[in-house]
Amino acid sequence: MLLVSGMMGSLHAAIGVKKVADGFNRPVWVGVPKTSRKQLWVMEQHGVVTAVDPDTGKKVELFDIHEKVSRKGNEEGMLGLAFAPDFETSGRFYLNYTDKEHFTCISRMVIKGGNVDVSKEEVILRYKQDFQNHNGGWIEFGPDKMLYIGNGDGGAGNDPKQRAQDLTSLLGKILRLDVSPAKGYEIPSDNPFIKDKEAKPEIWAYGVRNPWRCSFDAKTGDFWIGDVGQNHWEEINHIEHKKAFGANFGWRLREGDVATPANNVGGDKPKANVDPVYVYKHGGGSTEGFSVTGGYVYRGPIKELQGRYFFADYQNPRIWSFVEKNGKASDFKDHTSELQPEGGKIKQIPSFGEAPDGTLYLVDHSGPIYQIVER
Repeated sequence: MLLVSGMMGSLHAAIGVKKVADGFNRPVWVGVPKTSRKQLWVMEQHGVVTAVDPDTGKKVELFDIHEKVSRKGNEEGMLGLAFAPDFETSGRFYLNYTDKEHFTCISRMVIKGGNVDVSKEEVILRYKQDFQNHNGGWIEFGPDKMLYIGNGDGGAGNDPKQRAQDLTSLLGKILRLDVSPAKGYEIPSDNPFIKDKEAKPEIWAYGVRNPWRCSFDAKTGDFWIGDVGQNHWEEINHIEHKKAFGANFGWRLREGDVATPANNVGGDKPKANVDPVYVYKHGGGSTEGFSVTGGYVYRGPIKELQGRYFFADYQNPRIWSFVEKNGKASDFKDHTSELQPEGGKIKQIPSFGEAPDGTLYLVDHSGPIYQIVER
């Protein structure tokens, strides 16, 4: 499913990046609450969230829970945040982080009057990670206003405990919760495995290795996953929201769109398997990498970019996009050169961010936050 050079497209818009803030310690996420489009929330991996004015770069620390967050493992930490659909009135938002006992915590917090009282944090779901990598960390509300959570397979290599295909485990899954109650959460009545007495009812889809940044298309509601590969292939998955109930993305049987190339690991496609829309092999070339960072379908103000899915590679810091047509990636574009800051270079990309108007942001793990702009 690799794209050949003949599929390379050309865009008319001259695009670039504008630095909106700098000086963060391992930033991993950026988001924009609908209540204040002139305020970015930036998450640092050790457990701090800061509000930034994108026009002035002024920072105001919102809260700090580093004392609760484990950073012993490189992939541990505070990893994701989601604003509730009613954030404007409730002030509720949700975190995904690894605690000191190496459990993933999904917690609810509230901001009132610009302040967050961390003593009132409510942990609504907590589960043990097998190892200190593949924590996933993505969390977001879907088009149905349910809360979705991306979980890695527990870590190590080649899913040694076979979590991803095991419906009795929350690991290697995409979860779906109804968090509208005042406390805790409920299982949505249409979750696909709710009638299976052995399966975890929170599961929405499964068979993922380490879903590092997922998203819902703001226009169509379609679901996208950047799933980090093992030793050979990185993959992007795409599926309509209504078709994703019970979907199986294939890991550990499949790496990319082939049987996992490891002894006694790979196999035939499982039931309800969803093949990736795009894969790329490991390497340092212009269309290669080692750790995919999933992104967003662009729905912002730059017309020539609309409908293009943007993604990146963390270790080989390249930025790409394509247009999905009939289940395949087309019109592939390498944006790496044009999306470099003047006089500098983006070093590692752990996340993109999306504003309510579709504007996209880039997070550089070395400290800066950039906005994709038309020159």
